[in-house]
Amino acid sequence: MRLIVTLVLLLFIAAGVALGALNADLVGYDLGFARFQLPKGAALLAAMALGWLLGGLTAWLGTSARHRRQRRHAARATDSKLPADA
Repeated sequence: MRLIVTLVLLLFIAAGVALGALNADLVGYDLGFARFQLPKGAALLAAMALGWLLGGLTAWLGTSARHRRQRRHAARATDSKLPADA
């Protein structure tokens, strides 16, 4: 399994290097408050990394909220099963 993960990782690294090499020309970006030029490959890589991070953060926050809600419901269920004079 570890070998497969390593091979897939190397494949994606090679694809990223090829993508960056084939898209080396500069493109201007104007954000309204800043202007800069980046190679197309670097801009694409930055956009993919930002999307990956935001997607991971969203998934993590979603599962964390669900787990907290499940723990709260489980705690309420066990509290309701306890006798009142205990």
